[in-house]
Amino acid sequence: MTADGADSAAGPSAGSRLAPLRYAAVGAVATVAHYTLLWWLVEHGHWWPALAAGAGAALGAQVGFVGNRWFTFQHRGPWLPAWWRFQLTALLGGVTSVAVVAAGVGLGLHYLLAQAGATLWVLVMTYVINRRWAFG
Repeated sequence: MTADGADSAAGPSAGSRLAPLRYAAVGAVATVAHYTLLWWLVEHGHWWPALAAGAGAALGAQVGFVGNRWFTFQHRGPWLPAWWRFQLTALLGGVTSVAVVAAGVGLGLHYLLAQAGATLWVLVMTYVINRRWAFG
């Protein structure tokens, strides 16, 4: 039996089967935090939008780390090494997103369609990396 009461011979536990959905839910909450801070800083703090977007992304990454550490992966190991790995993964996701959107627009796609594709690609890519490396 595993710690969650599931028999390991019977296959993955319900928690591990739900991890991709939990990851997506945490990502949605992190995105709301990102966009909320972005909006507030631009509209009320009169920040330059690009700088506010960076601040929002930084907040979103921290929300994502906490949510994924506790809710998605139930990681109980040392938090600092996992935090660094998660931040590097988030940075890789951001760079990948920019590259995919740039390529999509270069191929004639509407930027929002390119962004939707980038979001799906980055969601899967960062889930795999975080599951195996950041919280593995």
